[in-house]
Amino acid sequence: MKNIEECTVGIAGLGLMGGAFAAALRNCCGVERRNLYACDIDANALGLAEKAGLIAKGFPVGGSTVGEMLAECDLVFLCLTPAALLGFIAAWESAFKPGALVTDIAGVKGCIADAAERFRPDVDFIPGHPMAGAHQAGAPSMGGTQCGFIDSALCDFTGKNYILTPLARNRPENLQFLKSLIKTMGFGRITETSVAEHDAKIAFTSQLCHVLAAALIDCEEDTSIFRFGGGSFEDFTRIAMLNVPMWTELFIANRKALLERIEQFENSLQTLTSFIRGEKEAELKQLLALVRRRRMADDRMPDTGKAV
Repeated sequence: MKNIEECTVGIAGLGLMGGAFAAALRNCCGVERRNLYACDIDANALGLAEKAGLIAKGFPVGGSTVGEMLAECDLVFLCLTPAALLGFIAAWESAFKPGALVTDIAGVKGCIADAAERFRPDVDFIPGHPMAGAHQAGAPSMGGTQCGFIDSALCDFTGKNYILTPLARNRPENLQFLKSLIKTMGFGRITETSVAEHDAKIAFTSQLCHVLAAALIDCEEDTSIFRFGGGSFEDFTRIAMLNVPMWTELFIANRKALLERIEQFENSLQTLTSFIRGEKEAELKQLLALVRRRRMADDRMPDTGKAV
């Protein structure tokens, strides 16, 4: 792989995350405008990105020009939902430049890794998942209503987690190149793991959280309840303002792992419920102290001794 400054880079899907990646590549990694392309189903978004000076050229999906873009790109970020991503590579796999490095940002990895394993042997596809973003929907190609490059500031990558699920077929030098690039974008902690572990843990740390936020909002029809919020309610339910098509797809795509995590949560909730109902103060204090210690174990969250 060349130095990133010498690479021609393509972004497939100029939504919220695609726009943020394009901005990070330009602002943090030294990629010049002339070396950055994008494709999307929204030709207007592409035109605005060109006019704003973010990309050299946009290629509307639906025409043959997407193949022209891919044939030039040394590095391609697939910033699409899982279903859209699988459809994209089914349509354009033959067009990728020989020797290209490809990666994705999809929130589930099982189906993506299967596709990556079957990808052309002369193209190196390393599955990935940046743990960053905002609750708003992205561009129309992602089921949303806004152009990603306009709202890319909502996706500040500084210090955020990034997960890679490299495959045995991936070239070590390309993996190292990608890790270095991710760090340069601003991400803090990079974790390499298996596809199975990713999907199991993301079902807990991401998808379950969105399910719980949605359930909490769903269980109270009186919207005046927001007047009684003191911060914790707003913080917890922020993610209920989700990208509906994308999260519906993620929940179903990872349903086996997610349902196991929902059952795990239900068991814990039942334990708490029984302690509260039975006025078991000692047991409740012991459990709350345990969960506090577990939460404080995150090395990014210092224990100040203050109420959290």
